[in-house]
Amino acid sequence: MDLVHDWTGRTATALQRALRESNETFAATLGISPRTVAKWHAEPNSQPRHETQQLLDRVLERASAAVRARFAVELAPQEPPEQPPATSDSGYALRVAIAVVVNDGDVLMVQRREDNGSSSWQFPAGMIKPRASAETTAIRETLSETGVHCRVTRHLGSRLHPITQVYCEYLLCEYLGGEAQNMDVVENVSVIWTPSDRLTRFIPAETVFPPILDALEVRNSE
Repeated sequence: MDLVHDWTGRTATALQRALRESNETFAATLGISPRTVAKWHAEPNSQPRHETQQLLDRVLERASAAVRARFAVELAPQEPPEQPPATSDSGYALRVAIAVVVNDGDVLMVQRREDNGSSSWQFPAGMIKPRASAETTAIRETLSETGVHCRVTRHLGSRLHPITQVYCEYLLCEYLGGEAQNMDVVENVSVIWTPSDRLTRFIPAETVFPPILDALEVRNSE
């Protein structure tokens, strides 16, 4: 997409994500207040002032081909998530929200205890209770497991996990605050931040949901 007729909070923040800028740096790029950018996130249907629309036009016009491509992807219609498969008792498979929390170039990981006494590295996750949303569950479970406050920025997709056969919904989240620590010593061994480019040292690349690797721009370094 090379032209935006009327900018909205949604399209403006899509450009921000394509540029990979924080609220503060995007505001500096445009020469506006970070509070205005925060308002666009909170009110995606709002329309920036005429002068701000012109600023957004200029930033998009000067953007690289890679940024324009990411911008087009951000604005592409999202396919509705695949419905979880029905179980034999006419209910639904267990649904889990998985939070991929990023802070600059780092991603949040938890070391989960396994029933056989071993452990495995995973993203913060929790079961989605009836009438609860995946977004709320991801935020709540991240805080309860790690002490980290975050907000959901994008739904990365969903799948029936090929190993656990649990229906997973993946949410890309932005770090807001808090010190990462093991808040659930019964379920977890440890909690860490690790550079995104080292993710596949903790979780084999072939078992990671591909949109996560794309969102983090991770390639198997092994």
